[in-house]
Amino acid sequence: MTDSTELLQVARDARGVVTLTLNDPARFNALGSEMLAALQRALDAIAADESVRVVVLAGAGKAFCAGHNLKDMAANPDLAWYQQLFAQCSRVMLSLHKLSVPVIARVHGMATAAGCQLVAQCDLAVAAEGASFATSGIHYGLFCSTPSVPLVRNVPAKRAMEMLLTGDFIDAATAQQEGLVNRVVPPEALDAEVEKLVQSVLEKPRVAVAMGKALVYRQRELGLDAAYQLAGQTMAVNMMDEAAQEGARAFAEKRKPGWKC
Repeated sequence: MTDSTELLQVARDARGVVTLTLNDPARFNALGSEMLAALQRALDAIAADESVRVVVLAGAGKAFCAGHNLKDMAANPDLAWYQQLFAQCSRVMLSLHKLSVPVIARVHGMATAAGCQLVAQCDLAVAAEGASFATSGIHYGLFCSTPSVPLVRNVPAKRAMEMLLTGDFIDAATAQQEGLVNRVVPPEALDAEVEKLVQSVLEKPRVAVAMGKALVYRQRELGLDAAYQLAGQTMAVNMMDEAAQEGARAFAEKRKPGWKC
């Protein structure tokens, strides 16, 4: 969990909060094969560690993440190379999705193409006022197909299509209005606002958070009947957990729950 590399800084505090910082500022934290491999190793380690409670994903330098490096892609005009790169990126995105703990994007500067995809794939996102977002591949003849997957699951379809077809930037306020990010704050308040979300999650039982995250994403892909069946079963199982039992007792006794998160 402390396996930092040149491209990815991994930090963990005593509360079980892991911060992953993309650390290639000269290339605006581009998602090349080495960066993706470093992210995958870190996410695999987090998935295997039940003491982790929250993950924060950040970027070093002037930008959050500029997505894939088109110079690298132009230098490797090979179908198998492209397939490997996008499959590797998809594995990282799915790993974020499947983590049992919430992942919070800490966004500053630009988040473009696969960088915008990263923001959309995280469970929560806090952006600095100057942040900007775009699925800009179309400007270079490349429709942002993989970024479209989480994007259309975050923002209304027509808004997503506008971003994908035009490649134009939206500002942080628009991103919040459309549902791509949760909160927008002045740059100097970014860390404090992320911490507010972190602390709120830490105050909740880990089991309930894990079950809830899994349920929300699974039911979204189901029809209404199946979604209610899955949600009801999840709640019933959740209620069997000691933390939920303690919460119910505390409610009945009009006191604060005394659970162990």
